[in-house]
Amino acid sequence: MGDYFELLEREPSLEDYRRLRASAGWSERTDAAMQTSLANGLYCVCLMRNGQTVGCGRVIGDSGMYFYIQDVIVLPELQGRGFGTRIMDAVTAYLERDAPPGAFIGLMAAKGASGFYERYGFVRRADDAPGMFRHR
Repeated sequence: MGDYFELLEREPSLEDYRRLRASAGWSERTDAAMQTSLANGLYCVCLMRNGQTVGCGRVIGDSGMYFYIQDVIVLPELQGRGFGTRIMDAVTAYLERDAPPGAFIGLMAAKGASGFYERYGFVRRADDAPGMFRHR
């Protein structure tokens, strides 16, 4: 019997979030900071493999004019199998459903990942203004 993957609209546990961030090589944060960040997000989706969190994607912002895609993470051993696309498809569906027309949607792409986000309509900013954006 093979692995069973599913997407769930929920926050990762603090332990899972810490593990996912570490797998991406991102800096450590305090438990309090991570708990506050997770609790104050607008939307979160988790990629589950056999009941274990192996990826996530979050949206943060003010629910009116500004939305930022944050923490799109898939464990390195599962990358390149379309799971990041599944996460971004869910994030994009949330934004299409809940972000008002004209809302600014931004993100900071990891080095080498800009092309992935361009498929979702994001445009690279000038070299002296990092990040990517699009409008709903």
